[in-house]
Amino acid sequence: MNITWLGHSAFRVETSQATILIDPFISQSPTGSMLDFAEVTKGVTHIALTHGHGDHVGDTIRIAKETGATVIANADLCDWLAHRGVEKVDPGNTGGTVFHNGFSVTFVNALHSSATLTEDGVSHSLGNPNGLVFHFEDKPVLYHMGDTDIFSDMALINELHQPDIALVPVGDRFTMGGAVAALACQRYFPTLKIAIPCHFGTFGLLDATADNFVKGMEKCGTKVAVLDVGGSFKV
Repeated sequence: MNITWLGHSAFRVETSQATILIDPFISQSPTGSMLDFAEVTKGVTHIALTHGHGDHVGDTIRIAKETGATVIANADLCDWLAHRGVEKVDPGNTGGTVFHNGFSVTFVNALHSSATLTEDGVSHSLGNPNGLVFHFEDKPVLYHMGDTDIFSDMALINELHQPDIALVPVGDRFTMGGAVAALACQRYFPTLKIAIPCHFGTFGLLDATADNFVKGMEKCGTKVAVLDVGGSFKV
């Protein structure tokens, strides 16, 4: 498995059976826009979305139309995308699991919001925010926390799924900050092997670095992999 950070909360996950983009905010991202869009979207088979904010839905419609990728998201967000021309959607909702070639995705809780503002100034709900747990055949279990604060039911997520790798928001203001994110990993995911921080450094309102998370994780056994935008981690 190869995991590439595309900036903000966007990742490209490659296995022998699938190439998945998670929250593909790329072309309009201050960081992701520096990447070669054609290269990072090449061969994509699936797009998985944690929630409906624009900095997570990002380029989903464009990529889905150009590649024919299947979009995995909550039911309300799938309906919204289908209405905008996305042909292949696979809806789920909190607690549910969807199955694809070589992997499954389970929708778990996240503490956040999920909506979009249309040009007429009306806010439209796009379902509940989620974290996504990916189970792969003969591969580590991957957990994208989505945008979230710490919450005690993370213990149940760990009990049910035992994630090996977590993609962790650490930028503060709109999600938990680095110190709290470190507490979440240590208290609720004690067997976590690798933590990759995200949702930092994109905008001026967010923490510029993952330093607070790295410092908070110093005394635990979880490896912290801080990636450069476009950088990869292979497991």
